[in-house]
Amino acid sequence: MENQKNGLKRREFLKGTAKAALATAFIGPVSTKLLGAVSNSPKNISIPTVTLNNGIQMPILGFGTNTLKGSIGVQCVSDAISVGYRLIDTAHIYGNEDAVGEGIIQSGIDRKELFITSKLWVSDMGYESTKKAFERSIKKLGVDYLDLYLIHRPRGDVKGSWQAMEELYEAGKIRAIGVSNFLPEQLEKMKTYAKIEPVINQIETHVFFQEKISYPYLKNSSTQIEAWSPFAAGRNGIFSNPTVAAIGKKYQKTNAQVCLRWQYQRAVVAIPRSSQKSHMIENLDIFDFELSEEDMNTIATLDLNKTQFPEWG
Repeated sequence: MENQKNGLKRREFLKGTAKAALATAFIGPVSTKLLGAVSNSPKNISIPTVTLNNGIQMPILGFGTNTLKGSIGVQCVSDAISVGYRLIDTAHIYGNEDAVGEGIIQSGIDRKELFITSKLWVSDMGYESTKKAFERSIKKLGVDYLDLYLIHRPRGDVKGSWQAMEELYEAGKIRAIGVSNFLPEQLEKMKTYAKIEPVINQIETHVFFQEKISYPYLKNSSTQIEAWSPFAAGRNGIFSNPTVAAIGKKYQKTNAQVCLRWQYQRAVVAIPRSSQKSHMIENLDIFDFELSEEDMNTIATLDLNKTQFPEWG
């Protein structure tokens, strides 16, 4: 959900883009096969999956929920599931696990069809605290297991927390465990004590911060890259960027769709967030075109090689 200024920019851009209106999308069970689509008519889209290093299948495109709280959060999660999202990402620090859980209930979908992620916050680091925090999270979400549980930041007793998460994984309470915002050197340090390698490192990566160090490191490892805030929260004019818009014009796609397709072609899991159902649908409509090598090279020139969220350092 972008701030009001960025949201207006996105809507204004959509209004001025030919053939930008999207039909209602229906997404069936997660699959690596893409079903056929007819332009300007309802689409059947299957979200491709990635195989994590423990063999678990994870959708490559999901729904982020940061800042979506209360009744708005409930409605957004329910809407996201209704249009086809199956990967739902939350965290203790977002303060919305209860809303996410209620949205899942309202969607009416079978829990087994979803891939639910939550994260352990810094204040809960440590062996005992991690186990207690996990139990609080699943209670708020109204589930008895998580598909993915992440250490949110590499601070505090990472070793103790990881040991607790390994035990929860081995007990079948979590299907996969990983980390978020870890640098390569921090992942290397984990190797000295971890029995289980992280399946995911969820990091900031988007067209303005392409992670020239972490991206190749992770691509050469068995830890999957996942992008939080793949639109940089609308910062730096991403929804009206002329370079991205020129690429989108060739395919009759919006800036948002080009940015998500770029992530997809880099084999990066992305979890865009929106409070607008039309944007949720728009963000799913990225599997019927392919960016050329020239397009990918052009997008590479947009890299500023620095975070767009200095306040989160």
